[in-house]
Amino acid sequence: MQHFKTSQGLKIIHHQIVKKINNISLRNKLFLSFVAVVFIPVIIIGGYLTNQLRLFGLEDAEQQASINMERVKERTIEVLKIPIFLSTNLSFDNRLKEIVNTEYETVFDVVSEYWQYNTFQDYLNTFNHEISNIRLFTNNQTLLNNWEIIPVNQTIANKDWYIQAMEGNGVSSWHFINDETNSNQKYLCLVRRIDFPEYNTSGVLVINVNPITLQKILSQESSPTMLVDEKNNIIATNQDNALGKNISEFISSEQVISGKFGTFEDEANRIFVEPIPLANIPNTLRIVTVISNREISANASQFGKIGVIVVSISIGVALFFIYFLSKLLSNRLILLSRQIKQVGKGKFDTPILIDGNDEIGQLSVQLQHMVNNTQKLIQEVHESNTQRSLLEKKQSEIKLKMMASQINPHFLFNALESIRMEAAYKGEKEIANIIKLLGKLMRNSIDIGAGKITLVQELQVIQWYLEIQKFRYDERLHYYLDVDPSSTTMHIPPLTIQPLVENSVIHGLENHNKGGAVWIKINVSSTTLLVEVIDNGIGMTKEKLTFLQSSLREKEDKTGMRIGLRNVDQRLRLIYGAQSGISIDSELNKGTKVSFSIPIRGGSHAESIDR
Repeated sequence: MQHFKTSQGLKIIHHQIVKKINNISLRNKLFLSFVAVVFIPVIIIGGYLTNQLRLFGLEDAEQQASINMERVKERTIEVLKIPIFLSTNLSFDNRLKEIVNTEYETVFDVVSEYWQYNTFQDYLNTFNHEISNIRLFTNNQTLLNNWEIIPVNQTIANKDWYIQAMEGNGVSSWHFINDETNSNQKYLCLVRRIDFPEYNTSGVLVINVNPITLQKILSQESSPTMLVDEKNNIIATNQDNALGKNISEFISSEQVISGKFGTFEDEANRIFVEPIPLANIPNTLRIVTVISNREISANASQFGKIGVIVVSISIGVALFFIYFLSKLLSNRLILLSRQIKQVGKGKFDTPILIDGNDEIGQLSVQLQHMVNNTQKLIQEVHESNTQRSLLEKKQSEIKLKMMASQINPHFLFNALESIRMEAAYKGEKEIANIIKLLGKLMRNSIDIGAGKITLVQELQVIQWYLEIQKFRYDERLHYYLDVDPSSTTMHIPPLTIQPLVENSVIHGLENHNKGGAVWIKINVSSTTLLVEVIDNGIGMTKEKLTFLQSSLREKEDKTGMRIGLRNVDQRLRLIYGAQSGISIDSELNKGTKVSFSIPIRGGSHAESIDR
């Protein structure tokens, strides 16, 4: 009762609202409709699109920054690999080893040695684009400081980079340090200890990276980009007055300052940080790119302003024309409305025709096109849904068949095992044994794979099958195995001999009243494995034999019979060649012999597992 009263009250309210709307003039209705249908959606969609444009700008900026950083990284790595390569070469320089570890008595001796040793200068001339200086610090105080080989004093010995190198066990590391040979200017240097085990001494090698090359690499980037070491020193940059300073003076992000990698944001910027990976160097250099959020969203904001202006002008013009022309347009709009309502009811064959070539006339034409396209789309959707339903039905059938194929074998195995146990329990040992063999035969048929098996495994399957058939036929069937012992370890495709035996039993001995026999003969020569399956069954006429031999070579089994023979013949020819196909000899009322041979040469041919 309460639900009925609520429903009635809602109907009354709805009727009153509709009545008030119906009393509003068409001009005002158009105005209100414009506000509800055009103005508000335009504002919402315009705001949404502007925001999406900004997001697209951010995403594009990130992708571009990633591409730029990858380019900078690759070029920087090419430069940094050179000092690593040279440090390795110098660690094996025997001439340098002798100079550094010789105790000199006179200055002339030292100068003479220096004059003859030009390796440092040769490297500088060859790789002047990548390096700017090479220095070796040594504890041999009889040497002279020629700005290449430098005896260590207490000031140098107390430097952090020197201490770290001496404790580093020959591991290279990057340091942003002063070069006392070049106006004490700071350089990015590769520092490593070089050991001289023959003399029980060591030295510290310092190779300066050419800062001009690093600056050229970064100067080609449009966004602020910096090469930073683990202490946040700015080693190279495309920004003025930032070289040699700490990155914390320009970036406030704690994640960047703490040495993390990834994409971060501070108050007004988006910051991209990537490492420069170099093998066997513990301290990692970083590439830092800074992009202003204002720069990213500048284009989006400009588009947004233009969009607001265009929308505002459009709304103003539309209001003007709607207000003054609504009366002239009302009749045509009403007619158009009626036609649209018919379409809205699903009558897509309703013609939408309004006289005139103005906006309403053009609108009617466009609506007609839209209706036609909608009708076509509905038809396409209907066809698509129909096809999808058929596909889903087929998929369901496939799933059902897959489930059945998984369930049935297990059900049959369990059922056979239950029957076998019951027969054994009741003393029917022969029946229990036959059921056990049948279960093994079924499991072998399901578990068979695409690989090869040993001949003894194939013979075991044949014995299971023949024991089952002997149980059926009793004295009507006898079988004999004549197998060369050397053949049992050879590999053959599975189910190669068994189908031949089955064919002999079914087609050769089915109508044999008694004394039926099957012989399986396997012989091995130096190059061939010969398999023969012989029965003393009913045999066949020459015409039937000729027909059978020709049907084995056909691509499809048109008769629906002898499919086992065809399958074996095709597999043998595919694996071992045309010469290994099945050969059939038969004489009416005397029996049939089916044979094939396999070459013994390894590879894809029959092979022994003992080989």
